[in-house]
Amino acid sequence: MTAVGDAAHAVADGPRRPPHAPETLDDAATLLIPLDPHDRRAVWNVCKALEEATAADGSTAVVFRAAAAVLAEAIQGTEAELGAAIESAGWLIGAGAADAVGGDQREPADRSTRDKVHDAQESGAGSDVLPADADLGLLNDFVSESRDCLESSEAALLALEHDPANSEAINTVFRAFHTIKGTSAFLGLGRITAFAHCAESLLSAVREGKIPFTPACADLALRAADMLKSLLGAIQDAVPGGGMSVPVGYDSLLAALGRLDAIEEAVDRRANSPAAPAAAESVEPVGSAAPSGAPQAATQEASVRIRTDRLDRLIDMVGELVIAQAMISQDETVVRSGRQELSRKVVHAGKIVRELQDLSMSMRMVPMRASFQKMVRLSRDAAHRSGKHVELALEGEDTEIDRNMVDVIADPLVHMVRNAVDHGIETPEARAAAGKPAVGRLRLAAYHAGGNVVVELHDDGKGLDRDRIVRKAIEKALIESEKGMSDADIFKLIFEPGFSTNEVVTDLSGRGVGMDVVRRNIESIQGRIEIASEPGRGTKFTFRLPLTLAITDGMAVRVGRERYIIPIIHIQICFRPSASDISTIQGRGEMVMLRDMLMPMIRLHRFFDVGDAQPDPTEGLLVVLFAGDHRCALLVDELLGQQQVVAKPLGAGMKGRRGIAGGAILGDGRVGLILDVPDLMILAQRGTASS
Repeated sequence: MTAVGDAAHAVADGPRRPPHAPETLDDAATLLIPLDPHDRRAVWNVCKALEEATAADGSTAVVFRAAAAVLAEAIQGTEAELGAAIESAGWLIGAGAADAVGGDQREPADRSTRDKVHDAQESGAGSDVLPADADLGLLNDFVSESRDCLESSEAALLALEHDPANSEAINTVFRAFHTIKGTSAFLGLGRITAFAHCAESLLSAVREGKIPFTPACADLALRAADMLKSLLGAIQDAVPGGGMSVPVGYDSLLAALGRLDAIEEAVDRRANSPAAPAAAESVEPVGSAAPSGAPQAATQEASVRIRTDRLDRLIDMVGELVIAQAMISQDETVVRSGRQELSRKVVHAGKIVRELQDLSMSMRMVPMRASFQKMVRLSRDAAHRSGKHVELALEGEDTEIDRNMVDVIADPLVHMVRNAVDHGIETPEARAAAGKPAVGRLRLAAYHAGGNVVVELHDDGKGLDRDRIVRKAIEKALIESEKGMSDADIFKLIFEPGFSTNEVVTDLSGRGVGMDVVRRNIESIQGRIEIASEPGRGTKFTFRLPLTLAITDGMAVRVGRERYIIPIIHIQICFRPSASDISTIQGRGEMVMLRDMLMPMIRLHRFFDVGDAQPDPTEGLLVVLFAGDHRCALLVDELLGQQQVVAKPLGAGMKGRRGIAGGAILGDGRVGLILDVPDLMILAQRGTASS
């Protein structure tokens, strides 16, 4: 189906009789002049007439089809976008007429963008096979470096939307396309070279002031960056000498880039008609990374790329070294030898191992900047699709987190940002009625606190509707009533599978999927979610995540003959209760009072069926644990001391066991189970952890 055929679906009442197909450019201009963006049927009819203008000569037919494609792409957009498309189609027709008048007066070296696109199509046509002699190492480096370039270019493009005169941002995007073009040509990747060349031409025209950086130009450049990402993915999926898939929409996007020359000429013609052209402002050279006159950095940090599998292997080996050192330092032969010199050497070796462990862990820490920048693009696109105006502010992008956790939090961030735009932020009309600015604001921040990485997403929208959530939860039999539930408890119901308060299903959200994925992903990395909301003022979601999953700062405790590790970040205090502090409440189980605070008590030996444990709390110890606003007291026999342990996954036999997050090899060679405190807290609130 043609682009015009696709556009026909946007016309609700069906098309009226289309006008006759134009035979000349003047005929086409006559069709475009009376068009009104409010009358989509009339626009569709002109689209069809332009596409069916087969009687025109070859060059004119190209202009007709290009103008039809411009209108067809915008016919499902807003009226403002459709109005801009009508004007762009007029530019194309006018530029085509100027080409016809100018004839061959243009110098052969001044080739149009359409010529470049034709060359791109020709050079790309036979490049759907990865060269048989391709160096896979070089290709992997090229893909990795190109993706880095595109990440920075996307951030620059989003900045340009707010400041179109930002020459450094323009140069950043231009350099990205230029670098990809040159390297891909060296590697024999013709299709990528051809496409990057056309995308580069777009930014070149912007840099030279030939066309303004409009929202339509921003959309085109972002689509070009997305297409290059898809082409890079096709490289990774191909094998030397094998075929490479061509992403959907490649040819149409290439054709869209090919219409730039007409826009350039139309802009020049309009600028030159009233007065002589003004002197062009100077533009920074491509190679300059700072404004002219600014001091250049004297040195740059040297870096080297390391394969991730080798880095992971290094981390594993350092973890084993930590375990081995702990076993040596706690060996009876060393502890009771009485040889001071040997003890000093063991302590010194332990200090070196800990420093090596910290250094190796820092090697796999990466800043959250890339993940945050993706949310800027996501919020922009979601806002456009929902007809809202949204600005996303980023804070703490340089906060580092374990590389293995970046992918895990990617989906939660996507779901949360989409929901903030679709559910949280109101329409411009609703915000105006509430006395708010038309532009909704999102704030995404990250920082370190208490040994955790904290990620916050705050919107200034309408907030969560507490009563509506309660009604839906009762309707779905999730709760019987709201009695005894805090706001935080009620807000957390939105994470239940299939839960949604949205009455209208959109392509962004409203199907009750996604929020349960958010909770599952966050809890899978021993994180937790907190929600705060105020009607009319907005909602804040807080993710508290561990710095890394590989190393756990924990307190080793003994229960009978078993050893357990409690993550330090969840421990508040340890104490020995008196008999009067302990009571039993019907429906809630055993409770303990500490400083006028009543909290559930968990008998760990009952929960894990451990024999020979101390059953009397007044003879054992209670460890007060916290997660969010909740507290509980864990009964243990003895504290063995604080230590860093290397977290290990458990086998299939322990899969799904409640209250267990993993295992660790202790200094005496025994295995200690790492407790899942948030899960234990849930069980304690239900009164099922002490039985």
